[in-house]
Amino acid sequence: MIEYQNIFTQVQVDAPDYPGVPIGKDEEHRMGGPIHSWLAGKLGDAQIGPIYLGPSGFMAFLFGGLAFLIIGLNMWASVNWDPIEFMRQLPWLALEPPAPEYGLSIPPLNEGGWWLMAGFFLTAGILLWWWRTFQLARNLGMSNYLAWAFAGAIWLYLVLGFFRPILMGSWSEAVPFGIFPHLDWTAAFSMRYGNLFYNPFHMLSIAFLYGSAVLFAMHGATILAVSRYGGDRELDQITDIGTAGERSMLFWRWCMGFNASMESIHRWAWWFAVLTVITGGIGILLTGTVVENWYLWGVKHGIAPAYPAIDAMPVVDPMMTEATQ
Repeated sequence: MIEYQNIFTQVQVDAPDYPGVPIGKDEEHRMGGPIHSWLAGKLGDAQIGPIYLGPSGFMAFLFGGLAFLIIGLNMWASVNWDPIEFMRQLPWLALEPPAPEYGLSIPPLNEGGWWLMAGFFLTAGILLWWWRTFQLARNLGMSNYLAWAFAGAIWLYLVLGFFRPILMGSWSEAVPFGIFPHLDWTAAFSMRYGNLFYNPFHMLSIAFLYGSAVLFAMHGATILAVSRYGGDRELDQITDIGTAGERSMLFWRWCMGFNASMESIHRWAWWFAVLTVITGGIGILLTGTVVENWYLWGVKHGIAPAYPAIDAMPVVDPMMTEATQ
C-alpha cells in the first residue's frame, strides 16, 4: 500500500513579504527586497531575503574575499597564468605554508609569505563572521547556541593553522590551502605520527561525528513520520505536547527503551556536533607536541596490538623461490 511520504514540501503558502522582526537602529542594514522561489519553497521557506549584513558582516566578506583572492592568484601563478590549466588542475593546486627553516618568522612572499597573509585575512574574516552571528542572535533576543557551536569549529581551524604550529615552533606544520593538497596533508600527518586511528580523541571525534549523523537522521525521520499530526510544529509540541510528540517518544521508547523529548533531542544533537570538533582539535593539538607516535602509545596502553619484530622473522624473496622451482 502506497502511503503519503512528506519528503518535500507539498503545499506552499503564498504570503506577503515579511521583512522580519524590528531590531531598532540596525534595521537600516537589511539589504535586498524579498523574493519568492517555488524551488526554494520545496526545501524550506519560499521567501529569500532580506539579508542583514552589517559592519562586521561587510568586513568579514572583505577579509574573506582578500584571502580567496590571494589563494586563487597564487594557484593561477603556479600554472604560469594559463586559464585552461588552472581550471584543469584546480583540485590539485595549493598555496603551501613556509618551509621548516623559517620557523615562526615571516618569510618572503613567494616562500610562504602569501600563505601567512591569506591565513591572516581568512582568520579575521571568520572571527568577524562569528561576531556577526553572536550580535544577530543578541539583537533578536535569542540564545547564542549557534555562535558557540560555530566557535567549536573555529577552535579546530585555529588548532590546525595557528595553535599547533606555534607549539611545534614552525608554520610548516600547518595545513596548506587547497582541495587535494589538504587531504594529502591529512594522510601524511596520520602516517607521520603513527596512525591517528590510535588517538583516543580522534576516536571520540569520529564517534561524535557518526553519532551526529545518526541523531540528525533519526530526528528528521521521526518528525516527518508524525508531521501528519503536527509534529513539524516543534515549538508547539515542546510547550504543549500533543499526539505527535507522544507518538514519537513512544516509538523511540519501544525501539530503544529510552527516548528523547521534543526539546532534548536538539540538545543531544548540538552536543554531539560540537564535541566532534572539540575532541578533534584536542587530538590534533596533542599530536607531535605530547605524543610522537600514536601506535606506540596505543601499544603501551593496551589498545593496539604489538606486532612481532621484522628482523626476528626470516624473509623469503618470492622471486628467488620461483627461480628454484
